[in-house]
Amino acid sequence: MEPRKLTDQLSVREQVQPEEIDGLKQAGFRAIIVNRPDGEGADQPSFAEIERAARAAGMEARYLPVETGKVSDADAARFGAAMEELPKPVLAFCRSGMRSTTLWALSEAGRRTLPDILARAASAGYDMSGVTRRIANGGHVPTDTAEISHDIVIVGGGAGGIAAAASLLARVDDLDIAIIDPADIHYYQPGWTLVGGGVFKPQETRKDMASLIPDGVRWIRAAVAAFEPDANAVILEGCRVVKYKKLIVAPGLKLNWAGIEGLEQTLGRNGVTSNYRYDLAPYTWELVRSMRGGTALFTQPPMPIKCAGAPQKAMYLSCYEWERRGTLADTKVEFLNAGGALFGVKDYVPALMDYVERYGIDLTFNHNLKRIDGPAKTAWFERTDAEGNTDLVERRFDMIHVVPPQTAPDFIRVSPLANQAGWVEVDQATLRHVRYADIYSLGDVMSAPNAKTAAAARKQAPVVAENLLRDLGLIGEPHAAIYDGYGSCPLTVERGKVVLAEFGYGGKRLPSFPKWFIDDLKPSKTAWLLKEKILPPIYWQAMLKGREPMAKPEREKGSV
Repeated sequence: MEPRKLTDQLSVREQVQPEEIDGLKQAGFRAIIVNRPDGEGADQPSFAEIERAARAAGMEARYLPVETGKVSDADAARFGAAMEELPKPVLAFCRSGMRSTTLWALSEAGRRTLPDILARAASAGYDMSGVTRRIANGGHVPTDTAEISHDIVIVGGGAGGIAAAASLLARVDDLDIAIIDPADIHYYQPGWTLVGGGVFKPQETRKDMASLIPDGVRWIRAAVAAFEPDANAVILEGCRVVKYKKLIVAPGLKLNWAGIEGLEQTLGRNGVTSNYRYDLAPYTWELVRSMRGGTALFTQPPMPIKCAGAPQKAMYLSCYEWERRGTLADTKVEFLNAGGALFGVKDYVPALMDYVERYGIDLTFNHNLKRIDGPAKTAWFERTDAEGNTDLVERRFDMIHVVPPQTAPDFIRVSPLANQAGWVEVDQATLRHVRYADIYSLGDVMSAPNAKTAAAARKQAPVVAENLLRDLGLIGEPHAAIYDGYGSCPLTVERGKVVLAEFGYGGKRLPSFPKWFIDDLKPSKTAWLLKEKILPPIYWQAMLKGREPMAKPEREKGSV
């Protein structure tokens, strides 16, 4: 995306990549303002990476992070001060450019006329009419009127959001639906394990968002700032208001890279990698191929996290490659888990332990990664003993695969929809919000005690669709659809074999296939075939298209 000029001194645009900075210098820019907080997106470089590239190009970089939709007057003042101090011209960026434009508009209020601010923003492709409403109403965004209104509004265009839209339309094809999501790219995140294992190419795990929005659904390319559930309203960045009859909340979760001191400064360098970021999964494979011995650490943070088996999947595939190359005997492998068990469903632990022993992996529990120094190849873990006492222990490494701590997105955690832990508070069976009857949630963001996996969202989407349509009187089913907590974790224990863990609430095994076809308690070539060849097209061509084989919801007996 080309920079969009607001003034002779300032242009804005969407996310900048480090490799683009030389070109920006050649285009005449002398400074960069980063308004996007680290860790907001799955493919997002950190400020440390941007600053390093800017310094190499002879440019200044300033970090002024603002959470989506949380632009305050103080933020605007800091932006204005930075514009005074930095060499010109300046390029400011966030996810889409909207936050940067909003900061500029608010910082210019009183110095430029509102028509001039609106015209310049509109010329750059940004609608600042909502900011005008905010200025005119003393900082408050009124929700009695709305620029946008739809019967069903879905927040999030990831696996859960698009699957829910497709599931609704598969049942009633003329619904008025909008999806709110600022991202241009949709990722098949379960594939990143196989990218890190040298099986998939990264581009196989991404598609343009526009190609996946169901026909007839409006795509609102914006980020949500706040919820006003009593007014059935969502406030977007730029202070625009969207009204709804029914709301589905499915924005996923936040990877908190900043939660580990020093991590952002060394990701993708110094042997520090993670399959939890699109652009880093290839570096995992690069490190695995180049290792000729040494120490490899694999970490797992406290629950909940996205796909709880992914931290050890990376480890098993790495060990298999070292075993194949004959270097495993010279490699010390350690799995440092903040929890107290190898896997949360005990029935699958014996099969996993066979591989732990085969690869000679040291298991270390109750160790939570707190700090890392990439150049020194050293990591520090908080160790907790049986009495709850903690101390800090040091580990040296040649390679470390890091899994960051994970939370609900910031705009969810501070909203009225959240429970005390920050997740959208739902009834775990119906997936309806416990306090707001017009709101449903699915996917990683909601509070039900299930595994946060794409397989879970596949089962949740028809539950949400049927219950929402039942609320609207558009289907005549007398009994509510219920979700049993289903989740699936294909544990890639070696290249060519998978332990297909499938389970529901309370760790109950819920195998989908007869034992003669796939024995879920044993590593299976058939399950690997499912993981590598069958599940990706099921995701793209079935789940996101409203086709739901083996996903028919159960019914709540006696519900009305």
